[in-house]
Amino acid sequence: MFMGIERRVSKRFPVILVAEVTELPEGIPRTGRTSDISETGCFVDSLHPLPTGSQIRLRLTRGHESFETPATVVYSPKLGMGIRLDESIPPKQLAVLHKWIDAFKQQVA
Repeated sequence: MFMGIERRVSKRFPVILVAEVTELPEGIPRTGRTSDISETGCFVDSLHPLPTGSQIRLRLTRGHESFETPATVVYSPKLGMGIRLDESIPPKQLAVLHKWIDAFKQQVA
């Protein structure tokens, strides 16, 4: 078991969302699914993760609604990617993320 220092700054919620990860500037979209999400990042399960440091466009889908933002791969084990959301999340996208997280908080309360 890994006993390292916890570096996450936001509470993560276990939730599965459809994920599409595209390496910038014009990579091929890779699909996966989240295993958790927070206001600052998520983990995407993927058979073909991108390397640590990759600049990406992240698109998450929940029902008929999507969240899309620039992000960075900060951790890349063999079968997934730890992703940090960039601080430049467009306001409309940030509203979608906050709405989802509020719903996830209700589910675990």
